[in-house]
Amino acid sequence: MGALEGMRQDLFHDAFAYRPLEPMRTDGPITRRLPGRIREHAVWTPHVLITASALMVMFVGFADEGSLFGFLPAIPVLLTMVRPVGALWLSMAVSAALGALSYDAWPWGAASFLGYLTVLTVAAIRTRPRTGAYMWVLTAAYAFCMEILFNRGYGTGGAPTSLMMLFLSALVLLTVTVLHVRREAEQEVAAQQSVTAVERDRRTLLEERTTIARELHDVVAHHMSVVAIQAEAAPYRVENPPPELEQAFVTIRENAVAALTELRRVLGVVRAEDYEAPDAPQPTLADLDGLLGNVRDAGLTVEKTITGSVRSLPQGVELSAYRIVQEALSNALRHAPGSTARVEISYVLGGLGLRIVNTPPRGPVKPSPGSGHGITGMRERVTMLNGEMTADLLEDGGYEVAAFIPVAAVRDGDAS
Repeated sequence: MGALEGMRQDLFHDAFAYRPLEPMRTDGPITRRLPGRIREHAVWTPHVLITASALMVMFVGFADEGSLFGFLPAIPVLLTMVRPVGALWLSMAVSAALGALSYDAWPWGAASFLGYLTVLTVAAIRTRPRTGAYMWVLTAAYAFCMEILFNRGYGTGGAPTSLMMLFLSALVLLTVTVLHVRREAEQEVAAQQSVTAVERDRRTLLEERTTIARELHDVVAHHMSVVAIQAEAAPYRVENPPPELEQAFVTIRENAVAALTELRRVLGVVRAEDYEAPDAPQPTLADLDGLLGNVRDAGLTVEKTITGSVRSLPQGVELSAYRIVQEALSNALRHAPGSTARVEISYVLGGLGLRIVNTPPRGPVKPSPGSGHGITGMRERVTMLNGEMTADLLEDGGYEVAAFIPVAAVRDGDAS
């Protein structure tokens, strides 16, 4: 019942519906290499091929014993450009009409044979594989009726045109079906790859944000612990403090402890099962010389330049700046082995500027592929601090990472 319903839907329901043949896409591996003017006209390649096939069918029709109706098989071929399923029915009717006029050309003469096979091919390409199978079944039923019921299944010279039609059409439909399945598989793979890339980017972003949250937890927890301890010790540093002052310090301490509790609860949500809290304090720009020494030991020549007046910055800014330099140098080690790098740190009035530049790779060592998380992590850190960052290739093949962190904006946000 399902097969019959599918056949009715594909071959009978709106068989002559208007379905114009769309221009061909020109982004394929061959067409995109064509010159611009030729590529503009290449979109009409399917229409030209169908028209050429119709002219060939008409030529065969006129050459076949001088028939005056040789142009009839070419009409369904042209009709496939606007009504592919209707063209199949019309081609079958044309072949039956021409066969009735000539005993030796039943059920398919030379022109009707070529025209019907062309129509079947184009209609199968323009429809679904299931529709192609139904069209072959319809062709077999038509051939059965012509041979068994009318006992006229041979063409000129006794050639079994029905068997040849069924065999050739089966080969054509099988080839078209394979192409359909391959195209659908490629589209599905492309869509899956697109979804996978989006999910991978989203997962990478969440992982980087989780890492930043873990690191900043230690920074914030340290300051909140200091606030709680100072609030608890403050009343003992004043002789006979008024009750209102003692109560104010008690409230400050309670709020600080509550904030620490909430921080630990939030960190417990974003912490991975295998995460271990670091024993050492989070690094700052003061620890940058140790990082550069480790990078030099790994084989990367790196120089550091500091401009402006060095001053103490908020610990979150110090940590993020250290991580940005660390990740930029790690990328240079992976993607540009044998290169030299330069780290520039600028203390300006409005904040902190960072610039890490590396030269193109040199030497026999090949660059190793990366996961793509580094740039995402650096950009997230800068965005979190209301800063700006760029990461671009240079004209000489090197790479540059530049960031600016507005320290004043961070202080205002913390104060609020």
